[in-house]
Amino acid sequence: MIDRPGLADFLRRRRHALQPEDVGLPRGRRRRTAGLRREEIATLCHMSTDYYARLEQERGPHPSEQMVASIAQGLHLSLDERDHLFRLAGHHPPARGDALGDHVSPGLLRILDRLVDTPAEIVTELGETLRQTPLGVALTGDTTRYTGPSRSLGYRWFTEPASRDLYPAEDQPVLSRVYASHLRELVTLRGPGSRAARLAELALARSEELRHLWDAHEVGQRRRLEETKRFVHPEVGPLELHCQTLVDPQQSHLLLVYTAVPGSESYEKLQLLSVVGAATHA
Repeated sequence: MIDRPGLADFLRRRRHALQPEDVGLPRGRRRRTAGLRREEIATLCHMSTDYYARLEQERGPHPSEQMVASIAQGLHLSLDERDHLFRLAGHHPPARGDALGDHVSPGLLRILDRLVDTPAEIVTELGETLRQTPLGVALTGDTTRYTGPSRSLGYRWFTEPASRDLYPAEDQPVLSRVYASHLRELVTLRGPGSRAARLAELALARSEELRHLWDAHEVGQRRRLEETKRFVHPEVGPLELHCQTLVDPQQSHLLLVYTAVPGSESYEKLQLLSVVGAATHA
């Protein structure tokens, strides 16, 4: 059963505790509000201001699990705080320990919010993009838009040929071995009935190439990839970027940050890409 007074109080206190810089928003000179405004939180939670305001006022509809998850993410809650919010809203918290949850930790979000001028993304161990910086979207497209199995880059790699257009043709055989190897390792790690196992089953049914690589039973192929990743962008052309990875051990989420050597051709192209991306989303 929903605890409306408890839910309203928790939401208000968490909103007041957040500062604009905590979520990548400008503070502004005339801000008098303690913490964030309701409309700011509503935008972060992907809901209307009226809907969010009614929750803080102990009224409105009973929020669904999807709504509660969105609020937890928008408020940058920790896992413990997220679970508390679910219980206040009358729901069982999502299971922990499967390493495939979509709730991004506040720490990773704070880092991502500060990488405004850098291509970066947060992904699950299955290659599902959860968050991207604007320049990350300009580099690879909006990869958060996918649904179902196609959320996984590894799945798209073997089932949607267009997903390879962003990578040099000479790199693609190695990338195929890497994705097949990684998926096999995840299936073994997570076990039968896991999301990894279901994803592998679906991909194997559709891809002869994956079935061939699966039969080879290769593991550890991710080490074949160096820190340098090469892209073929449709507007700025070839890019050679260094990828640094930060791991959240609780959720097995990865923060991938792409940089170019200062003064290099790829560095200049990233600057151009930031302009192109800004114009596209203007």
